[in-house]
Amino acid sequence: MSFQETTSVSWFGRIKRSLIGLLVGLLLVVGMVVLLFWNEGRAVTTARSLAEGAGLVVTVDANAVDPAREDALVHVTGQVATTAQPKDAEFGVVADGLRLTRRVEMYQWIESSKGETRTRLGGGEDTVTTYTYAKGWSDRPHDSSKFKQPEGRTNPTMEVRDKSFQVDNATLGAFSLSQRVIGMFGGATSLPLEADMLDAIQAAVGAGVRARISDGRTYIGSNPQEPQVGDYRIGYEVVAAGPASILGRQSGSGFEPYQTEAGNAVLMVATGIQSAEQMFADAMSANTVITWILRVVGLIFLIVGFAMLMAPLGVIGDVIPFVGSIVRMGTGLIAAVLGVLVGSAAIAVAWFWYRPLISIVVLAIGLGVAWFLTQRARKTAAQAAPVAA
Repeated sequence: MSFQETTSVSWFGRIKRSLIGLLVGLLLVVGMVVLLFWNEGRAVTTARSLAEGAGLVVTVDANAVDPAREDALVHVTGQVATTAQPKDAEFGVVADGLRLTRRVEMYQWIESSKGETRTRLGGGEDTVTTYTYAKGWSDRPHDSSKFKQPEGRTNPTMEVRDKSFQVDNATLGAFSLSQRVIGMFGGATSLPLEADMLDAIQAAVGAGVRARISDGRTYIGSNPQEPQVGDYRIGYEVVAAGPASILGRQSGSGFEPYQTEAGNAVLMVATGIQSAEQMFADAMSANTVITWILRVVGLIFLIVGFAMLMAPLGVIGDVIPFVGSIVRMGTGLIAAVLGVLVGSAAIAVAWFWYRPLISIVVLAIGLGVAWFLTQRARKTAAQAAPVAA
């Protein structure tokens, strides 16, 4: 089921819209420069803090708490245990482990849209948007009152949502684990529900609701093979107790973040038995990955910001559509060059601030990439000139 809607914007309307976008682009450029500078400082501080911690950490026996190690950075490995069980009382599901997580989907109407834009002679723009409707499972609510065509497609309120349930206490040998430390454990695995759990689930939801177990999940509805709008299917994941490694400040019989002189606090949890060296090496690798992700995101949005700053030129050129396309191709390449240059400069300045020598290498790479893009832009412009003529 689908329908189409056509909207038109005049050339003057597009000019106005692009001028608003220009302000957004300016904010985006400034914001990304700040982000890139901050990211380099964050990366250096994190690396220095991890290096400091690696030089101070002491591995201690999990079977006895040594008061002499109070407030020291310690590394402990052993078996995590708990006498409690995480429970979803709303659905009567209990598991062995540290944390139980409920994953909820509701069968509902879902609206999808796809737009196609055409530029008219004179600079106006027509957009044909196709709205498609289909029933399906989704882990988030779709507000049918906001559909373009809500008639006959009503979704109920999604009353049941994802939720986590964590044990109140756990131990690792002679050490006790706080809620904060327990919450840091990952490695969740799927928890298939068994048929013998149905009675407890049905008792929990009440006699007025039909509960089933289908494909290892709780199904709330009449027929799992023919779902109706408003039906739920609820699955679970569990974080099991087992061998683990913890690295942090010894505080009594527990663990707290260890504040380094470099700036960051250190508190790490890993599933399985890992050495302190391995935990710090993994943290260093994670820091590198996060740093590069933020660099790439910053550069991409810098390019987007510069493209928005120059968007009015393309709209002006759209008075003759093919001219607008050529202008946008040129401004796109210029935006890429400016994004790389400004992004590299922001990173280089940050490195000059934090690590002067490495910044020279970063700046050289940025200039090299900008030179390449500039040469490519000149070549593209030279090829496009005969076409324009």
